[in-house]
This record gives sequence, structure tokens and C-alpha cells, in this order.
Amino acid sequence: MGRILKKGAGWRLGWNPDPTCPFQGLVGTDDWAVELTAAEFSDFCRLLTQLAETVDAIAPELMEEEKIAIEAESDLIWLEIEGFANSYSLRMLILQNRNAEGNWSASNVPALVSLAQIFHKTQELPL
Repeated sequence: MGRILKKGAGWRLGWNPDPTCPFQGLVGTDDWAVELTAAEFSDFCRLLTQLAETVDAIAPELMEEEKIAIEAESDLIWLEIEGFANSYSLRMLILQNRNAEGNWSASNVPALVSLAQIFHKTQELPL
């Protein structure tokens, strides 16, 4: 299986399954992208999945107009979602060896969450 690049309006997510490649993952938008190591990409998908699950768990307790800001991090990646339970933006920082920051608007996050959940479970992106 070769490289896979998934993209939509305002987001990109890519994976190269070749373990000899130093940067197997890619995250970005229409305007920017950053390559991630396999460990960074795995953490990105795991943490984004955790954040989405946290929002789903607390959503019934929140008032409709109540804003949220939730962070999750590993040694490699820091993520934050901010907004409302049904619509939130995402911000990412790479924490080691090089510095990079990225963000996605609320309209782009659902597609990222969906693909991150798939990768987190299967370690593959769908064709």
C-alpha cells in the first residue's frame, strides 16, 4: 500500500506506511502542512480521538451556549479544542525536536476527528 492523502475543504491528513520514511504522517489545511513522525501522527490521532470522546461525554451536561476549552497532550503533541460541544476548533503544537503550530476551524474538525478515530483503531487511513 502506498501513500494516502485525504483532504477536504480546509483540511489534509496523510499517511505513508513505509517505516523507513522518517516522517510518515502529514496534517494541515489548504494553506499549510507539516509532516509528522509515525509516533507524532499516532499521538495526534489518539489525542484527537480522546478529546472528541471527552466532548461527547460532557455534552449532555452543558448548556447550549456554554463554551468549552479542553487540552490533551503527550510528550510529542499538544492539542486543544475550543468552542461549543457541537462545533469546536482545534489547535496543535509539536513539542519535540522542531517547533510547529497549526489550527483548524470548527467546520473542518469533524472530518479530522472521523479519520483520526479510524487511524487510532486500525493504524491505517481508509483508501
